[in-house]
Amino acid sequence: MTEKFKIYLSEDIKTRLTNDAELFEFFKKDGSVNLNAFLKILIVNYFDQYRNEKEKLLTSIRQDISGIVSISAHDSEILADRIVNTYLKDDIEKNEKSTAITLTVSGESYEIIGIIENNLLKDSSLSGYLKDMFVSYLSIPRSNREIIIFKDIQKAIATAISDKKIITFSTTSSEKSTTFTVEPYLLAPSKEEQCNYLICNDARAHIPRTFRISRLKSIFITSAVFPFDENLYRELQDKALRSPQSVSKTVQAVVKMNSFGIRKFKVVTKNRPDILKIEGDLYYFDWPELQLEEYFKRFGRDAIVLEPESLRERLKKYYSMALRAYKD
Repeated sequence: MTEKFKIYLSEDIKTRLTNDAELFEFFKKDGSVNLNAFLKILIVNYFDQYRNEKEKLLTSIRQDISGIVSISAHDSEILADRIVNTYLKDDIEKNEKSTAITLTVSGESYEIIGIIENNLLKDSSLSGYLKDMFVSYLSIPRSNREIIIFKDIQKAIATAISDKKIITFSTTSSEKSTTFTVEPYLLAPSKEEQCNYLICNDARAHIPRTFRISRLKSIFITSAVFPFDENLYRELQDKALRSPQSVSKTVQAVVKMNSFGIRKFKVVTKNRPDILKIEGDLYYFDWPELQLEEYFKRFGRDAIVLEPESLRERLKKYYSMALRAYKD
């Protein structure tokens, strides 16, 4: 069964939901953002959490009201609901004009819409209820929002980590025929990117790997148990704390920065490596090599890698290829 509903949202809320849909790679075949598919998953995965948290808030307010004034249980429930729905709104949401979107639901999302309509609307409309749910979702840190949207994948990984089971999966960023077989060790959030990563050991290549959970698909927990390596776990844990989006080998690096480079280093905080020490214009790092490469690509002549030679050569090749492209 499929049904369509008009939902009214502020432009700000619609934009932020669309941004999440794009970040979490919900796309149509033509490459445009598939907001409807994203919202269906959001409703299915967040409904129970939202309903339970709202009920806890209402119960707490009712108890506080009843404890302060002499009021019937029925009246305290009405007043508590009014407080939540009137005074705990975002000021921007109150004042901004609304725009209509068409939400098409089917399957599990259709069933949840039916539950909302039959049991939870009271004096509110379906559009108002869903708008409040979306606003609540957006108030959560992005890394936690990603866990909500990819709840089934996160649960499967957590189960495999707990049971020390090998898992297989493909990814949205690799060839269709590529399947990864890994020993899962950690789930770790990236503070800069606000995304979650699976930190694991490749069971075939025997090298550490990292995957963003929003890009995993067809995940399968095998019956094979892997031998848990404490030393590897500590190594991966250290890498996860530093930079979970990259578990490449850590190198001792020396970078010479001019005044513009130092200024950029202070401003460009996303995926910025931690400084080991500073000696004049020389900055020392103990950091994953690929992460250093990606970070300092943005600096040009304002940051020159002196060591290690491997990183220096990779950046020289990157800039020479860029120069060749501009000359053509």
